[in-house]
Amino acid sequence: MQSVLRVLWLLIAPAVALAPLPAHAGPRIKDIVDIENVRSNQLVGYGLVVGLAGTGDRMRNTPFTEESMLAMLERMGVSVRGTEMKTQNVAAVSISATMPPFARAGSQIDVQISSLGDASSLQGGTLLVSSLRALDGEIYAVAQGPVALSGFKAQGAGASVTRGVSTSARIAGGAIIEREVNFAFKSASSLKLALKNPDFTTAQRIAAVINQRFPGTAEVLDPATVEIAPRGGFSGSLISLMSDVENLEVNVDQPARIVINEASGTVVMGSDVQISPVAIAQGGLTISVTETPVASQPAPLSGGTTAVLPRTSINVDDGSGKSLALLKDGASLKSLVSGLNTLGVSPRDLITILQAVKSAGALQAEIVVQ
Repeated sequence: MQSVLRVLWLLIAPAVALAPLPAHAGPRIKDIVDIENVRSNQLVGYGLVVGLAGTGDRMRNTPFTEESMLAMLERMGVSVRGTEMKTQNVAAVSISATMPPFARAGSQIDVQISSLGDASSLQGGTLLVSSLRALDGEIYAVAQGPVALSGFKAQGAGASVTRGVSTSARIAGGAIIEREVNFAFKSASSLKLALKNPDFTTAQRIAAVINQRFPGTAEVLDPATVEIAPRGGFSGSLISLMSDVENLEVNVDQPARIVINEASGTVVMGSDVQISPVAIAQGGLTISVTETPVASQPAPLSGGTTAVLPRTSINVDDGSGKSLALLKDGASLKSLVSGLNTLGVSPRDLITILQAVKSAGALQAEIVVQ
């Protein structure tokens, strides 16, 4: 039996060794486009968080919290008009949520709440039932539930500790959809795919991949839009067409771009960044001044006094040890990074060098400064 297996392996091994490796798959169409008019909707509301352990709004500083409490109590049949309220267990909050496309009545979505007054923490609070509206003024969801914080604040008489933000919280599944946004997807005769990153080449590739699978189905309208419609004898519905189209893979083309965040010193470069012939020298002038004063003692019986004499040491480093790096024509991202690492540059210096190379016209890429 072992001899038979050995013979089979000798026959199969060359075929396995010579089998071509699978080509690198590109992203799916569903990951790089949005469907026109199929989008999420932003909701916003106002409410009260109760049950706070003395960390809520102070009524004298936030009159809108007091008015909201009075209105809520009156709706429940409790009249407290004319009385002075001193509770600090209530906080007025803004409520925001995102309703996904095709959300149906009864489904739940997450909500984010943030303090509007001077509450120091929302820890342990519960949001009372509050309506969420869209820009059209209609109520689309109702939110309620205990809040969950990612931060905390502990304070004593002489010290305090704060981690994260204690005046912002989240309620997972805290809102229930009450009103739907209708979209006649099934009755539509065509759909438009909106590219998340508009590009002529990518749009053309998307249309080519779709037409290869379903001839005559896709047409490029502009760098950001590809229209698809069932043609060429396709017998299924638009929904079945989209389920097949969105899983097709496309090689995405992207412009040469460098993103710089000067605040954090972060530099992100695309693989298509090219460098024209340029020489780079990186060095800096460092001057260090050190003061080491010494005490001067007078001779015995001279009648003099002790004096402090200054002694200054100045050291100058002009970076003369730095070498000049030459990047040849057509240098790629790998060559650029290798050359700059040879110079021993820091991320901060790298930002300055890239901007200088761009000003010299040798950097064939767009620089985006955040």
